[in-house]
Amino acid sequence: MYQFLSTIFKIAAISLLVGAGLSFFNVSAEDILGSVGLSPVQLWIYLLEFWDWAVPNMILGAFIVVPVWLVIYLFRPPLNRQ
Repeated sequence: MYQFLSTIFKIAAISLLVGAGLSFFNVSAEDILGSVGLSPVQLWIYLLEFWDWAVPNMILGAFIVVPVWLVIYLFRPPLNRQ
């Protein structure tokens, strides 16, 4: 758990430093999106469309994956720790 939180903190710190550097050079998120031909509204629409597609497929897949994982978890041999 400590390693996960440490990784999240490192990513946040590096993102802050990179964002501050880009801000120093007057580069904004709109500039970067514009260079690839997107606007913030278009990006939001694409994210919502992805969400609408992904969630039902994740739920459908979970109907198979979760029971299979549960059976494998229940029938695996116990760990022999000495």
